[in-house]
Amino acid sequence: MRTVIFRTAAPYLTSLMVLFSVFVLLRGHNEPGGGFIGGLIAASAFAIYGIACGVSPVRRALYFHPMALSGFGLFLAALSGFVSLGFGVPFLTGLWTSPSFLGVTLDLSTVLFFDIGVYFVVVGSITSVALALEERERL
Repeated sequence: MRTVIFRTAAPYLTSLMVLFSVFVLLRGHNEPGGGFIGGLIAASAFAIYGIACGVSPVRRALYFHPMALSGFGLFLAALSGFVSLGFGVPFLTGLWTSPSFLGVTLDLSTVLFFDIGVYFVVVGSITSVALALEERERL
């Protein structure tokens, strides 16, 4: 399915889907969404881009190997759990802080970093599978 319309629209659709996936990721603490759903949306965007333009443009767009993204996400999710152990509470207990930066209060939590880690694990693993299947189909 390499029509001119699809190849032309795919980069714009991919950009919108990745932006929407970040929105779903950050919204996921108070409303439906989170790292898993956001990661699936982003991986779907890269799969669409791969179908339209091929595997090498997707690998160039990702910059890092998809499994490296998964490893980083797993590290970040585990690290957010170990932070709670440092404060003497059970593993993966949510901790919040509100630092001020240039007069703006920013609410941060270990739950947010866990969700970001899950996002990277899902994006990396699903994109890796999709790219492997696309490469195999092209041979």
